[in-house]
Amino acid sequence: MTDLADYLKSYFGMEEREIDIIRECFLPQTLRKHDYFLKAGQVCHTMSFQRSGLVRYYMDTPEKEVTQWISTPGYFITDLAGLVFDKPARYSIQALEDCELFSIDKRDYDRLAEKVPRWPQLERRFIARCFTYMEDRVFGLLSMTAEQRYKWLFDQHPAIFNQVPLQYLASMMGMTPETLSRIRKKQL
Repeated sequence: MTDLADYLKSYFGMEEREIDIIRECFLPQTLRKHDYFLKAGQVCHTMSFQRSGLVRYYMDTPEKEVTQWISTPGYFITDLAGLVFDKPARYSIQALEDCELFSIDKRDYDRLAEKVPRWPQLERRFIARCFTYMEDRVFGLLSMTAEQRYKWLFDQHPAIFNQVPLQYLASMMGMTPETLSRIRKKQL
């Protein structure tokens, strides 16, 4: 589980002792291609660190299916509204390919503060990081052109353009598949 340990150390400056305690709470899990981590309407009681594979967050609307995010290795997967507030998820989380995860259930997550005294501070930083990342994404969708959004995503995650169906990427960037195809042709 070195990837999770590296993440905790680099992003939060955790000590080895703290990392070992937290790492013991995360259990290995496999999510097969097309399996759901979470379906809309369910309450999420798990948070997972994604070691491998691709996962899609999406919502069904009356008009279309909207991809909110494609998660790649090195990210956490959860629905914070469910994990923290016991609210049903508005979107589904599904594996696009086989995934290796390290997962902690809500009960163990809630007890981390008993085991790691600095956990409330670290958790606050984690949630703040998630929030600022989402702010950046929303600002990007509102202020960038379609070409700029494409370039931003391609610069961040070039590999997913060969692994993820284009309609999902287009939806995630707030454009039609036709617009994405046109932009890709210009970039070649």
